[in-house]
Amino acid sequence: MTDDKVALLELIEKSADADLVREMLGFAAERLMEAEVQVRAGAAHGVRDPARVVQRNGYRERAWETRAGRIELAIPRLRRGSYFPSFLEPRRTAEKALTAVIQEAYIHGVSTRAVDDLVKAMGGSGISKSEVSRLVEEIDGRVGAFLSRPLEGEWPYVWIDATYVKAREGGRIVSTATIIAVGVNTDGRREVLGVATGASEAEVFWKGFLRSLADRGLRGVKLVIADDHKGLRAAASKVFHASLQRCRVHWMRSALAHVPAKQRPAVVAMLKTIFAQETAADARAQWNSVADALRERAPRLAELMDDAREDVLAYTAFPKEHWPQIASTNPLERLNGEIKRRTDVVGIFPNAAAIVRLVGALMLEQNDEWAVGRRYMTLESLAVLSDAPRVSLPGVAA
Repeated sequence: MTDDKVALLELIEKSADADLVREMLGFAAERLMEAEVQVRAGAAHGVRDPARVVQRNGYRERAWETRAGRIELAIPRLRRGSYFPSFLEPRRTAEKALTAVIQEAYIHGVSTRAVDDLVKAMGGSGISKSEVSRLVEEIDGRVGAFLSRPLEGEWPYVWIDATYVKAREGGRIVSTATIIAVGVNTDGRREVLGVATGASEAEVFWKGFLRSLADRGLRGVKLVIADDHKGLRAAASKVFHASLQRCRVHWMRSALAHVPAKQRPAVVAMLKTIFAQETAADARAQWNSVADALRERAPRLAELMDDAREDVLAYTAFPKEHWPQIASTNPLERLNGEIKRRTDVVGIFPNAAAIVRLVGALMLEQNDEWAVGRRYMTLESLAVLSDAPRVSLPGVAA
């Protein structure tokens, strides 16, 4: 009989008490995690095997709320990539939020044909307002706690991006900007910092959003990476005294609109030489050189380059190891794709609160996945950005 079976039999043979079910669930969860990680790693724990593809890297503690009570899990970590236990259902909250939004839209009579079909598929021929209210209250409690949690430590980099969704406002259907903010702290970890809806071109909106993050403890911000939203630069400077990096990818798309289609491949090749430079000084020199070369055949583009140089090259003032991540908002593309996939299902949201409910639930679960994953940036490369004083211990006398 295997050791696992003996251990399980010992649990079953215990006299029944309040802890028995929790112990059995914990035992099963531990064995399932080990089996899943063994498949990911290509070899069993502690076994030397040429088939191994990744090494283990200790454990991360996490509480698992079950009907039998709370179970403390030790989730295995990997040196490359991340692992999240399948039985924790990482998308459950988001699915509940999606259901709540769809049902709320149906109750308020703003649903599209697609929402009608979804409600019927969920068995929603008769959905009461009280049922929707209970589900909404449950989701809002979790999402609200997540979006209002204190932010501790220093966050040198903050990415901000907007996704536009349709919502009903004052009897009209309007395109509403849904803002997400993601930061990296000096421990190298990514977290979703906040979600908001509003007029993304207004400085008063940006200042209010950034101030809300600062009030929760966000500090040590050196660079905000975003698209060219009017008012965001001034707000970032006033609230955090931080520089603004204009998304390089979005800037190039806008710039190419001023170039004839036949010339675009050649212009793209020229612009890429700027971002291939090894130092900040070389990048600026190459920027000027390319702008001068384009003045005759693309004067409007050359003028735009003169105005945008400091914004697009702001990232070069920071450690070179970080350039690929901080030059654009590309690190948020996966998040935006997931948001669009879910919001497209709804079509038209009944109100702004429903947008925050669904997007906030998605961001909460993304945050959980990042928490058990590898560091986004190394501690060594981030050390130079910390405002905290370095402490050096005195030498020990021989």
